Amino acid sequence: MRAGELVAFPTETVYGLGGDAANPRAVAAIFAAKRRPEFNPLIVHVADLAAAERIARFDARARAYAARFWPGALTLVLPRRDGGGIADLACAGLDTVAVRVPAHPAAQRLLRAAAVPVAAPSANRSGRISPTAAAHVADELGDRVALILDAGACPVGIESTILDLSGAAPQVLRLGGVTLEALGAVAVAVDAPRPRGPGQLPSHYAPALPVRLMASEARPGEALLAFGPAPPGAVLNLSPRGDLAEAAANLFAMLRRLDRPDFTGIAVMPIPERGLGRAINDRLRRAAAPRPA
Repeated sequence: MRAGELVAFPTETVYGLGGDAANPRAVAAIFAAKRRPEFNPLIVHVADLAAAERIARFDARARAYAARFWPGALTLVLPRRDGGGIADLACAGLDTVAVRVPAHPAAQRLLRAAAVPVAAPSANRSGRISPTAAAHVADELGDRVALILDAGACPVGIESTILDLSGAAPQVLRLGGVTLEALGAVAVAVDAPRPRGPGQLPSHYAPALPVRLMASEARPGEALLAFGPAPPGAVLNLSPRGDLAEAAANLFAMLRRLDRPDFTGIAVMPIPERGLGRAINDRLRRAAAPRPA
């Protein structure tokens, strides 16, 4: 990583495609490997708050959120610090930077050993299903990544929540592993034409097959992805007991397992719009959105 190569590594949320965030060539290689639009900023991962404060300007609000949720599944969007060294491309030319301290022990060991800030979007092709296992990374990126660190399945299974603290009022740019209930009184931002953080594009997290939501049963040729008590014919169940944390951990892996040519589409049963269910439904709505031409 210090030599400018790309390394895929596990976090508690999903596997990230990591490169030195201060190296413009490494950051450009991340965008090329993912085929990611360059207006879509990356999250910079660091080992602790002290490292985060070297690249971003923290106020009392930001320090309070960091104290409560770091290390963990919360990304903060903050003003960039002058002289912080982060490549402009990692921030998509914005005057803000998205920064996170992951909790996964393998990610922590990597960040401390590399001793550089690590830009790391999910380790998959842009717009596709995020990887929650090392095999998913290998299937998606192949030899576009120099090394994959395999630490098994990611326990949270959906990306971090992104909280924008660069303005007067906190705004959630992306729902994720930290729930709105845990964050307290914050607004959820409406998707903007130019994203201020990752995960804001209308079509995202998409399998090759079309996705149909709020299904009670499968239509001919479809695979039914169930939640809770399942009707006959369900192929997979996110959580037979209706547990939203279990469903989040299973979501991307099960979408991958159903994304195969013997089905014509994927039908998904309703998910409650509360807690982690909000983030699951956000991913499913984007997976079902019309695909770009």
